[in-house]
Amino acid sequence: MKSYRRLERVLLIAGLALLIVSIVVRLNGLVMARAGVWSFEAHQSESADSAGGKPENSSLDFSLWSEKRVRAYKAALGMKFDAPLAVLAIPRIGLEVPVFDGTDDLILNRGAGRITGTAKPGQPGNIGIAAHRDGFFRGLKDIRVGDRIELRTQGDAALYAVDDIEIVQPTDVTVLRNRSSPSLTLVTCYPFYFVGDAPQRYIVHASIVDSDKTAASKFNSAVQKEKEHTQ
Repeated sequence: MKSYRRLERVLLIAGLALLIVSIVVRLNGLVMARAGVWSFEAHQSESADSAGGKPENSSLDFSLWSEKRVRAYKAALGMKFDAPLAVLAIPRIGLEVPVFDGTDDLILNRGAGRITGTAKPGQPGNIGIAAHRDGFFRGLKDIRVGDRIELRTQGDAALYAVDDIEIVQPTDVTVLRNRSSPSLTLVTCYPFYFVGDAPQRYIVHASIVDSDKTAASKFNSAVQKEKEHTQ
């Protein structure tokens, strides 16, 4: 009888353990599914079946990309990434790219990356975003002063206008300094079609658009709160 009761307790404990594991797995699955939904909503998953032109079921255009970058992008599609921070869009040049946190090789193979040490989307300051010149940011070769740039997050969208374009040395980090108003700085290598490691950096500066009253008000409010917090 004692052996039978001992066996019952063991089975009960084992059953509870399996139930707990099942619940944890389910919760984790729901969390990952939610992240996946946001990733999909932020930037539709591309089918990279074709190395030239537009892949099936995708708005992504590979025609300006190098073959090396297309291969790296396809490989990155099969890897696990956190949900993007935002989506960067420049309608006039047909650019739309997910922005991830950081600028390591894997991130830049998959999209654009927020430069560590700069503001995050939705924060006051200068948001630095980098991407490859032979991939997503190749289109920056055609950007002009006055072009509109939209940075979309889960809940908000901020609109910027390009006000300056410059070419600097890789060591020039002053381009990422905070400006007089909330701003965005896009960084890529230059020249765009240089063979090998490009020796310079192409910099696009944009400031938040004053006429975008909702976004401007949000940023100005955040700046004021930050000032009050530090006083």
